Amino acid sequence: MTYKELPESGELVVCTVNKVMDFGAFVGLDEYDDQEGLIHISEVASGWVKYIRDHVREGQKIVCKVLDVNPDRGHIDLSLKDVNDHQKRAKIQNWKLDSKAKKWLSRLTEKLKMNPDEIEEMESTLLERFHSFYAVFDELVDKGENAVDGLELKKKLVTELVKTATDNIKPPQVTITGYVDLTCGKPDGIDVIKKALKETLKVEDGVQIEVTYVGTPRYRMKVTTMEYKEAESALRKAADRAIKVIQKNNGTGNFIRQLEKG
Repeated sequence: MTYKELPESGELVVCTVNKVMDFGAFVGLDEYDDQEGLIHISEVASGWVKYIRDHVREGQKIVCKVLDVNPDRGHIDLSLKDVNDHQKRAKIQNWKLDSKAKKWLSRLTEKLKMNPDEIEEMESTLLERFHSFYAVFDELVDKGENAVDGLELKKKLVTELVKTATDNIKPPQVTITGYVDLTCGKPDGIDVIKKALKETLKVEDGVQIEVTYVGTPRYRMKVTTMEYKEAESALRKAADRAIKVIQKNNGTGNFIRQLEKG
């Protein structure tokens, strides 16, 4: 895999604690080929640190802020205390996602039998446009092959990138629920209601709807799609279609929107 040579000052990095000393801790930077950095004891925690091992231990995964980088000497000074809990959670989450993406990419290059030079060229090309490998696959799920338009990538590689993305990343979904009360006093009222319920299932591509019986005269409609506004619109339209059929047959219909918890 392609690694950047050195981090930049101010950057947040995921580290593994390698060795704890009285004056500080030596860590390996996971995203930089395990290059070593130092957290001085004064940067371990706010206030006076009596026992450094109360704060860090060997093998621990931590998130640090890069204070200074000396390219000539290869020294990287880090701070643990300058990273808050929110930053830590976000960084660890992004690091885990990118680690997964690197594994997907590794399996893909093995499948295509790409040589090291081809792999390095591909990774460099992708990282020039996207900030991380996970971002590559995330964009491919959203935009398909259009996500890599303009990049000099072979057609077979692009096809496999899209397939890998869609196989591993499922688009986020929104599910909302509502009810319709349907009554029809005609002799064939049951058939009219069945016809009305069939109308609720006529939805656009990308929208899923499930209708279940709750108890006379109520039916539950559950809509699942990618966008909240789209789900609301689909639910309302489905209810309106059913109610229209009922009203044409001198029946009554009413829509009730279930409020989501949280």
